[in-house]
Amino acid sequence: MGEHQTSVVVATRDRRDSLRATLARLTARDSRPVVVVDNGSDDGTPAMVRRDFPQVCLVPLGRNRGAAARNIGVAVASTELVAFADDDSWWDTGALATAEKLFGASPDLGLLAARILVGPDRRLDPTCAEMAAGPLGLDRHGHRRILGFVACGAVVRREAFREVGGFEELLFFLGEEETLALDLAAAGWDLIYAPEVVALHHPGSVERRREARHRLQTRNRLLSSMMHQPWPAVTRQLTDLAGEAITDRHARAALGQALVRFPGAISRRRPLPPGVEKARRAVEEGSELTNGRLGGPPRGKSVLEPDGGEKR
Repeated sequence: MGEHQTSVVVATRDRRDSLRATLARLTARDSRPVVVVDNGSDDGTPAMVRRDFPQVCLVPLGRNRGAAARNIGVAVASTELVAFADDDSWWDTGALATAEKLFGASPDLGLLAARILVGPDRRLDPTCAEMAAGPLGLDRHGHRRILGFVACGAVVRREAFREVGGFEELLFFLGEEETLALDLAAAGWDLIYAPEVVALHHPGSVERRREARHRLQTRNRLLSSMMHQPWPAVTRQLTDLAGEAITDRHARAALGQALVRFPGAISRRRPLPPGVEKARRAVEEGSELTNGRLGGPPRGKSVLEPDGGEKR
């Protein structure tokens, strides 16, 4: 485990001042490699990075690739592990060294979700509370097993990330974490919540359009279902959304956007192994998974797969 086992990848767009503060924090503490992937910013972000942070690897895309911009950052990184950060988040002192030890102790660990503390008062991100209370049990080291995460608080094994293709470009933004988590689990990698690894998130004051975000989340939830879930479950979601669309213009917009992307989703369809599908349902329903393989399945079997399941 070398000194620079982890790179930090930041995807950004039109957040120059916030990014400047984040890069100052990321580069002040140690010399870990930092990769910034710029999604076609118009506010001078690339020029600022080149001028103020010449030690940072800048990848200017020229257009907005959404969450998939992180895939390019991972491809550029040369370290075994990659930690993601947003342009308003960074890693606490010692967090990545702790993450490296956890990955070193677990060769099958593909993704680690950190405890995210929000704002100056360090409030726990609600998603972290959900992960800590998840229904999938503990791995052999006592960490909660998960099927979801928040990207700005995640560390991935580069081999695992690239094996499954990274974040799904079809989704563009919002909900991309769940799809990646399912892909990693289906490929046989472990995913855990490790609260001893801490990421700090200070969201900016810019008010994001809640309605637009809700439409994207609804659209992507349906697309992800089409890529992974059994057809009866997909049909139920589609029927429910179509019913809502009769009277709700936001549901109508989400359905229309999803329909345009249906051919792409079908071409990417990879039904989950039975054990992973059972675990996904347990998370969705909040029910305990009692017969999953707990802790250290050999590579070549899907994580969360019951004994006797199919090999990947």
